[in-house]
Amino acid sequence: MSDTVPQRPPNRSWLVKGVALLLGLIGLILAAGGAWLAILGGSLYYLLAGLGLIGSGALLFRGRPTGAWLYLGIFVLTLIWALWEVGLDGWALVPRVIGPAVLAILVLLVLPLLVPARWGWGKALAAVGAIAVLLIAGGIVTAIAGRSEAGPLPPVLAAAMADPAVMTAGADWPAYGGSYSARRHSPLAQITPENVDRLERAWVYHTRDLPAAGTGDNKYGAQTTPLKIGDTLYLCSAKNILIALDPATGRERWRYDPRVSDEWIPYTAACRGVVYYAVPDSPADALCATRIIEGTLDARLIAVDARSGRPCPDFGNNGQVDIKAGMGPVFPGMVSITSPPTLVRGVLVTGHQVLDGQRRDAPSGVIQGFDAVTGEKRWAWDLMNPTWTADPPPGAMYARGTPNMWTIASGDEALGLVYLPMGNAAVDYWSGSRRPPENEFATSLVALDVTTGEPRWHFQAVHNDVWDYDFGGQATLVDFPANQGSVPALVLPSKQGDIYILDRRTGRPLFPVHERPVPQGGVEPEQRSPTQPFSTYHSLAFPKLTERDMWGMSPIDQMVCRIQYRRAAYEGPYTPPRSDRRSVQYPGYNGGTDWGGIAVDPVRGLIIANYNNMPNYVRLVPRAKADELGWAPRSEARGGDMGGGAEGAGDPQWGTPYAVDVNAGWRLPFTGLLCKEPPYGGIRAIDLRTGRTIWDRPLGTARKNGPWGIPSMLPINIGTPNNGGAVVTAGGLVFIAAATDDLIRAIDIRTGETVWQDVLPAGGQATPMVYEMNGRQYLVIMAGGHHFMETPIGDELIAYALLDDAR
Repeated sequence: MSDTVPQRPPNRSWLVKGVALLLGLIGLILAAGGAWLAILGGSLYYLLAGLGLIGSGALLFRGRPTGAWLYLGIFVLTLIWALWEVGLDGWALVPRVIGPAVLAILVLLVLPLLVPARWGWGKALAAVGAIAVLLIAGGIVTAIAGRSEAGPLPPVLAAAMADPAVMTAGADWPAYGGSYSARRHSPLAQITPENVDRLERAWVYHTRDLPAAGTGDNKYGAQTTPLKIGDTLYLCSAKNILIALDPATGRERWRYDPRVSDEWIPYTAACRGVVYYAVPDSPADALCATRIIEGTLDARLIAVDARSGRPCPDFGNNGQVDIKAGMGPVFPGMVSITSPPTLVRGVLVTGHQVLDGQRRDAPSGVIQGFDAVTGEKRWAWDLMNPTWTADPPPGAMYARGTPNMWTIASGDEALGLVYLPMGNAAVDYWSGSRRPPENEFATSLVALDVTTGEPRWHFQAVHNDVWDYDFGGQATLVDFPANQGSVPALVLPSKQGDIYILDRRTGRPLFPVHERPVPQGGVEPEQRSPTQPFSTYHSLAFPKLTERDMWGMSPIDQMVCRIQYRRAAYEGPYTPPRSDRRSVQYPGYNGGTDWGGIAVDPVRGLIIANYNNMPNYVRLVPRAKADELGWAPRSEARGGDMGGGAEGAGDPQWGTPYAVDVNAGWRLPFTGLLCKEPPYGGIRAIDLRTGRTIWDRPLGTARKNGPWGIPSMLPINIGTPNNGGAVVTAGGLVFIAAATDDLIRAIDIRTGETVWQDVLPAGGQATPMVYEMNGRQYLVIMAGGHHFMETPIGDELIAYALLDDAR
């Protein structure tokens, strides 16, 4: 067959040349990048496809139809290669197929201009329609990706699971986690899967605590879970304004502002919750007979009267206690309380956040216990000075740089124990200067005697942690079903994805925890443990990443991610960080499970765990280079205010040989998309008895996500990053926001299907709560947003209830 060039209307030839130039440009990029990838040992597809596109573009530019047929042949081979590499995995097919399909449509549309006699517009449009059908079918596959049939539900537990807390969830929600057992379970059952579609907004309250207009300060993320006791709802705003509301109407009763200065905001202005305490034997009408207590961003404990909001004069210094006493120098923002203290046997147990990554000699992570009536310090646990029972001796200070507890503890009133999810020693990615007690207690759950502050036992999940795998979520108290009755136990989630079941009296694992070999090396190989603990009960962890797991919106950015993967050090979980090249940490420091924790249905015997599924892309930066870049702690004149960016992105780690640069989520700089294919987050139901997965679903749609930060508004379940937890109810529902799509949703606990949702005015990075007032069940969520999750910031507390005719 001859390849003669037919006569074409000259005013249309530019269309052909435009497509030809586009193919040639894309081909050059793919060929160059593909050659680099091939040299690194990666896929040859990109090199070969790039060369083919260059040839196709050159022929088309010369007006030769062969160029079109060549590209269509490349497209068919691309489809075959994509199916060979990833099968019918909808999300994995997106970068492999969508871009090439769009180019195929363009080629088909210019083909009639080249050979009008043999390839008219009818054939071209038919072929375009076939490709469109192919894309729609792929979209359907993508939309149902990750969906699987729910497994059989476990039998209902034979006996009700007792809660050792003094105050438990019911009509009230008396503690951050429902109770200090942290089950996040409500026995209320008015709202069910059958009537949840009649759920509507009952009221909306504005805290009026937002960044000042025009400041550009975006470091807000309230994260608040209110309490409800009796006829009042209590909460704190992002900057610690205490507020009391009418639970039925949302009308404000009082507010108290402790006046926290902006300079004390660490990464985020956050207040996750408050504490309610009724003073024993106090006259009911006495000032502060019942009180609300919070920790503040400037590291104070504040106590106010629950009825009026007036400071409690008998608590510390006119209602406040400075927990920084004994810590030595503390620069603003370095020490803050963002989580509510835990109350056990009248003792307020508080840790605090120490700003990560700044300096090895950061303030102490000391844990302190204060009398809930007087504010007097009952004890302090400084792990480097275990004989100190309270304040340091004159002239001394609590040991600096020690592991801290920034998150929420849980407690057992009967055993008199408080369970501390401990973090790492100051600076996360260098371990050479850590002291033996720091290595012993870091990244551990520590059970303290609430009377003395002495450790009873501890369980360590990571040895000599250089991955920022500190425990983020509360340990949840359960009665674990056993052959001979039940065992008082803890369900302990982790950032690395393992879930542990521990006897809460002794810390003994009820399921084996195996020590398995892990990768070695890095910048301090002598410090790396040859093994790490792995739970045999359940793991949210994911298969080892491969080059095929790299993603993007087109073959070009997918190729870039493949090159980055091949250049990085990665041998699986616990790959040590390096300075000569990047390393892949999977999962990243957001989990697994972060501060949202888990929820437990104590009747159905189910654990509900939402989780993240993202890697980090990490590199240690030698000190001289970090100094050249100007990376300095916040306490130094040239140290920035962290700018609201991601944790670890240029952390100086002063006092060590290396700073660290963490690309959280492993994102591409030019599109903002993640290098790993979706889903990036999910929610899972687990049989409490066995650790068996009942159902697992992606959590979060793509509606507010897209390249360059442009919302796609697509209702497809992509599974987004998420922060915040779930609450489960006796009515058979799981309520959760947490994801970056700004939705709150109700999930049928039996199937994992979303049965209701509502659009929030800002990000829902908080844990909901449930209560009853005047016979009506309410669901409440704080829509405060979160700068790190890149969701809109807001100040709205929103309450939902059923329409009157639906109850």
